[in-house]
Amino acid sequence: MTSKYEKFKFTGYRLKFNWYYAPLFVAFWFVLFYVSVIPSFYNYPTIVTVEDEQTNFEKFEDIFVGERSERDLFDLSRIGTKLVGTPANEQSAVQFLTDRIEKIIAESRQDLYDIEYDIQEATGSYVIFKMVNYYQSIQNVVVKFSTKDSNSTNYLLINSHYDTVAESTGAGDAGIMITTMLEVLRKLSKSSNILRHPIIFLFNGAEENPLQGSHAFISQHKWANNIKALINLDSAGCGGREILFQSGPNHPWLMKYYKKFAKHPYASTIGEELFQNDFIPSDTDFRIFRDYGEIPGLDMAHTQNGYVYHSKYDRFNVMPTGTFQTTGDNVLALARGIANAPEMDNPAKHAVGHTVFFDYLGWFLVFYSEEDGIIINVIVSLCALLSIGLSIWSTKKNTEMEWKKILIAFSIIFGLQLLAVIIAFGVAILLALFIDAVGISMSWFSSTWMVLGLYYCPMFFVLGIIPAIYLTKTKNSDLFLANGVQFFMHSQCIILVVITFIMTGLGIRSGFIFMIATFFYTISVIINLMTDKLQTAYLWFITHCICQMFPFMFYTYCAYAFYVTYVPMQGRDGPEGNPEIMIVSFTALMCILFGGFICPLINMFRKNKIIIGISGVITIIFLIIAATPAGFPYEDKIHPQRYYAVHTSRTFHKADLSIEKNESGFFVMPVDRRYNSAKGRIETISPRKI
Repeated sequence: MTSKYEKFKFTGYRLKFNWYYAPLFVAFWFVLFYVSVIPSFYNYPTIVTVEDEQTNFEKFEDIFVGERSERDLFDLSRIGTKLVGTPANEQSAVQFLTDRIEKIIAESRQDLYDIEYDIQEATGSYVIFKMVNYYQSIQNVVVKFSTKDSNSTNYLLINSHYDTVAESTGAGDAGIMITTMLEVLRKLSKSSNILRHPIIFLFNGAEENPLQGSHAFISQHKWANNIKALINLDSAGCGGREILFQSGPNHPWLMKYYKKFAKHPYASTIGEELFQNDFIPSDTDFRIFRDYGEIPGLDMAHTQNGYVYHSKYDRFNVMPTGTFQTTGDNVLALARGIANAPEMDNPAKHAVGHTVFFDYLGWFLVFYSEEDGIIINVIVSLCALLSIGLSIWSTKKNTEMEWKKILIAFSIIFGLQLLAVIIAFGVAILLALFIDAVGISMSWFSSTWMVLGLYYCPMFFVLGIIPAIYLTKTKNSDLFLANGVQFFMHSQCIILVVITFIMTGLGIRSGFIFMIATFFYTISVIINLMTDKLQTAYLWFITHCICQMFPFMFYTYCAYAFYVTYVPMQGRDGPEGNPEIMIVSFTALMCILFGGFICPLINMFRKNKIIIGISGVITIIFLIIAATPAGFPYEDKIHPQRYYAVHTSRTFHKADLSIEKNESGFFVMPVDRRYNSAKGRIETISPRKI
């Protein structure tokens, strides 16, 4: 008679897949990324045309017309650079806005709505960034939209700015938001669906100075005291899907309406905490409304193609067409939803804490209160520990190993997995320091795929090779291969549980990102336990991979969104910091979150160490590429390098105040880490004095 132990051996727990299946295994995850994450990230709705609306008004009565917003942006961009104080900003842009507003008023449902506008001219001062900011005679164009029979004195504010930085037409920052607001106003004015509360549209004429127009409005305008909620629209790029990166503060009801009404959700608590802790080298009017008006709201911005942000390349012709419909759909729906919200009657009554929120590949939004987040994190973590304990018990029962041997083996594996995580992170950091030290940093600036070879591959190597060495050394022990691989993943889950507890205890809402990994891993363990698949080598593998697909797609989506947003920002974050550290830190986080549950699976294939070693070879190849001209970070017009160049002069006087000599030249200030790349060209600009 065959014992249960012998039967367990026979089921294949010492078997390995043939090595030629390993490339298919690796390719599966790459294909999953390219068929799910990339299409989801760049998923735009079909743009609604003016003709669509004209031929079927009833169908499109409450639907944003993206083509009209696109036409308006073309006309606004033709004005050119709109610096505060220039005729283009103070006359041409204001005339453009008033012409559009008056046309909207003339064509509106005047039996249902009152629309009035005001051109505010203001002078004032305030403290921001530890400095006093003084402004004089700046302008805002302000529109009040209200239902005729409404007696509400609580208003929703929608804000964006039309002024630009020098040499930029500001199509992305923030012309598209201005034309979105115009079309939202037009659609509301023609709709038969009235609003409960008035909406103020603030077309802000002085944001780049910085943030003067919003201060002028909130501190001086006649409608300012009635503002109870805010939708702030800005940009750190040129189009794409707008990300919600700040909410509240302390008004979770706003996220409830974002979830309900935003047709194309793109939001993250991670972005909020990064922004509020100064990891993003920008600021928005949201700060002014929050600090000087105590107004809660939603802060949204475009972040795609940040390479052209605040440059002459921020033009109408580089704006993705899908942006108009995506942003318009969201803003129109949010304006309706919040303006009809009963919470607007007394927002202070609903100020009950922070929220945790994130979208899943843009398919849907998840949000819950910070208090619920603590409960969810704790319950998921405890369930993870319990399921791991049951799995270890199941292993003991089926292998007939003694508890002492099982626990010793698990303790050793836990220590090795913890060591693997620490070494993997350390290797990535050391590589980042080395790359910066030898002067080849930012090779990923124009070629984001370089991050894969420079930082992901060495981490994959470490996370894979340490389990491989141990499992090879212990291949003749009573602990079978599949059990060993599972123990490594159990250990990874325990590490993430500990991190989840720590972040929860520190009040860091972004701790949800560790909870998600433990949640899906726990699901796979529970399924395998309930179906007895832990006893069949191949079936537990398949179950585990299926459950890992969901967190893998989420984490790679988060990583891709991070690179799209943050990589261009490193080109204007100053020369002092090492941008490699920022990139490698987030990369290491993502790699540990999904790599710790995938890399050990390579050991289920024959020739596993050779397969794992390939990732180390790839790292060396990418380091060589980074050191060659192919790794040069910049590309004219598409991925430009930035410098501040100021023509300066100075005069030296003698003791009797007579002039000794005059000097002039260019003061050139680098804005990123690779400041030496243009040294020769700078010297040819002004050989007299740099």
